[in-house]
Amino acid sequence: MVTVDNFTFGVTMLICGMGGTIVTLGVLSLVMELLGRLFPVKPEKKEA
Repeated sequence: MVTVDNFTFGVTMLICGMGGTIVTLGVLSLVMELLGRLFPVKPEKKEA
């Protein structure tokens, strides 16, 4: 069994947490881009 000191465990959790956040933001960005292409904004008609 491998023992890990607190510092190594903390750094590992830090890297995993930050990496997970960056990946999640990237996925959300791609989903928003896809939805923007599927449902483009229609310009409003001006009433005369």
